Amino acid sequence: MNGLVTYITRRLGLTVLILLAVSFAVYVIFSLLPYDPAALTCGKSCNDPGIIAANRVRLGYDKPFWVQYWLFLSGLFVGRNFGTGAAAIFCPAPAFGYSFQQHACVTSLLGDALPVTIYLAVGALVLWLIVGVGLGIVSAKFKGKIWDTLSTAFVLVGTSLPTFLTGLMLIIFLVIKWDGSPFPSDGYTAPEEDFGQFLLSMVLPWITLAFAYAAIYTRFVRSQILEISTEDYIRTAKAKGLSDGVILGKHTLRAALAPIVTMAGLDFAGLLGGAILTEAVFNLPGMGRLSLTAVVDIDLPVIVATTIVAAAIVVVMNMILDIAYAFIDPRVRV
Repeated sequence: MNGLVTYITRRLGLTVLILLAVSFAVYVIFSLLPYDPAALTCGKSCNDPGIIAANRVRLGYDKPFWVQYWLFLSGLFVGRNFGTGAAAIFCPAPAFGYSFQQHACVTSLLGDALPVTIYLAVGALVLWLIVGVGLGIVSAKFKGKIWDTLSTAFVLVGTSLPTFLTGLMLIIFLVIKWDGSPFPSDGYTAPEEDFGQFLLSMVLPWITLAFAYAAIYTRFVRSQILEISTEDYIRTAKAKGLSDGVILGKHTLRAALAPIVTMAGLDFAGLLGGAILTEAVFNLPGMGRLSLTAVVDIDLPVIVATTIVAAAIVVVMNMILDIAYAFIDPRVRV
């Protein structure tokens, strides 16, 4: 037990250091861009020196780099005021900055976009694990037979079609050409507004993402099961007379669990950073569309925030996976 606590504490400490390094690296990179962030606060065509100078002071761009980074870092924990006096704008913690182009604290923009992306990622994750792991097991069990051939065809199609093309095909055939289609054509509906309509608005995006990932997982699970089935302890289990179901459930799948968990965790973390193409095709106001809009409009505070959040999600997910390994395989704790 002490070894487990020590391992978790060490991983938590390392994660904090990595997050600090990531935030610093992102801040440095974007500070080196050939743009005046103060000039961007009043639009691409802004040429009023007075407004630019005022915004430079209000956002702290007139201070040395280290002071700017410290203000940014402290704002993540205690919030931050942008400006002074009656014109001051306060953004609560975690304060990633203020977007003059969207006239809102970046935190509130993230708060609106992140839940949409979480709904999208969770639904797609559940769907692709059910389909991918299930087809992988069936394909391995019936190797060389018709079910294996069909799953191989599914893998080829799923890995060949880009997600935006899959999404467009679903929209064309299930929404546009299907009169009386239950799937909405006007984008996203929040679950607190109408849960039934929310599910209908998310079904096609879930299928779009799950189709591509399920194909990858089908191939991976199949290869894992076939490889593990050649191990000595599997042959020993068969020699003892254990049924195929017991061998598959208690031995084969258990051995394949760790790499599947790794893939699922990292893929899920990547989606939480924003499924840009899928969100754009289905008009979902998630992290991907927020990032794309910020890049097009050169909205630096939003770009910095979405980059840091996406990187932080991957780092934290890696930590969670490492801790999960400590429970799956005690040898990891050493």
